Amino acid sequence: MIQIDHLSFAYGGRRPAVFSDFALTLESGGIYGLLGKNGTGKSTLLYLIAGLLRPGRGSVRFLGQETRSRRPELLEELYLLPEEFTLPPVSLRRYAALNAPFYPRFSAGLFAQCLRDFDLAPTDNLAELSMGQRKKAIVSFALATNTRLLLMDEPTNGLDIPSKSQFRRVVARSMTEGRTLVVSTHQVHDVEALIDRVVMLDGGRLLLDRSVADICARLCFEERPAGSPVDDALYVQPTVHGNAVVRRNDDGRDTPLDLELLFGALLERPDLWEQATDKR
Repeated sequence: MIQIDHLSFAYGGRRPAVFSDFALTLESGGIYGLLGKNGTGKSTLLYLIAGLLRPGRGSVRFLGQETRSRRPELLEELYLLPEEFTLPPVSLRRYAALNAPFYPRFSAGLFAQCLRDFDLAPTDNLAELSMGQRKKAIVSFALATNTRLLLMDEPTNGLDIPSKSQFRRVVARSMTEGRTLVVSTHQVHDVEALIDRVVMLDGGRLLLDRSVADICARLCFEERPAGSPVDDALYVQPTVHGNAVVRRNDDGRDTPLDLELLFGALLERPDLWEQATDKR
């Protein structure tokens, strides 16, 4: 669905390039977790995919067309939810009425359901909502657009713990076959249970692009008490109670994915995935 080839981009001045000869393919369907530290290029990549930024070199294609063209037939199939946004002082019902016509498959029923799930009402005025409530309102609208591609930049920022659980339930229920969601975040625990595929960036380079199933088939994530042996570990991170360990999954165990641990491991050992997949 999205094909990025030989992408180079810089903001100008003397600042270093964000991307240089970068390549990535995102297939249709499922939820991608776009992960990385602050300032590593996650938001920039989303804006490039949406066509709001133009590459210095290379191409970004969505449905076979360059996104920089911003053609109407592309825009009606793409929605970008930025980290920061401004909303007009109108009711949620009025906001939807003004913006839904830009998205041919907008679902009023799904919008209403998402609002109920988030404990919001169509009559609520956006100007009177808290930051977290406004975030839930715009997430509801984004999901209701039913675009083939939905990009979300730090969607859980501003949400309290119960609201983050609501967010995961609403997103999971709103996904349909053929729809692709890319969630950019540095709060990895907020999306661990949602994503199907992991894309990790660091300094404009691609650290990892693998499905969750593939990662868990090749790696185990374990907590070991202090003093336990770690000679079989690919990566060890000290914890309060001992060590968090990443090791090869040589015994077919199924352990929950720990994205924060995996990211730290890849930053320290960029060859970790090759070590995990090396046939001995």
